[in-house]
This record gives sequence, structure tokens and C-alpha cells, in this order.
Amino acid sequence: MKRILCISIIMLISLAASAEEVLKMEGTRIRGNQELPKVLYIVPWKQAEIPDLSQPPLESLIDEALTPVDREVFQRQVRYYDSIGTK
Repeated sequence: MKRILCISIIMLISLAASAEEVLKMEGTRIRGNQELPKVLYIVPWKQAEIPDLSQPPLESLIDEALTPVDREVFQRQVRYYDSIGTK
């Protein structure tokens, strides 16, 4: 019992001594480069082209996909691709 009491007293003293230690650390400073500009100028080198949206495009992909296929032209294309071996 006496041994436990001595150990606890030593621990309390060491805790009290460590609690009094003050750790002082120097703060961090972040500084930017003062030579860089504070303003960004964006200057266009070319005039922007504004598309004419009043009419639909002359050849849209949807119109091209939905156009009827000429039977003779299609058969000629099939024969051609068969002859050269592409799928």
C-alpha cells in the first residue's frame, strides 16, 4: 500500500511539473509575391463570330439521317463495299 502511495505521489508531481511548461512556437507567415500584377487584362485577338440563329442550319444531322435512300445508289454502295471487303 505504501508503494502505491509513493508511485501516485511521484506521478502527481511529474504531472504538475509538466503542466507548468509552456511551449512557445513561432507563428507562420505567408507572404505573396509583390511583383505580380493585381489585375488581369484579357484582350481578344480576334473578333468573335456570332452565328445566325434565325434559321436552322442548311444541313442538320437529323435531316440527313431521315432523308430517304435511293434504292439503286444503296445497292451500288453495298456491292462496292462487298468487293473491297469492308464491313
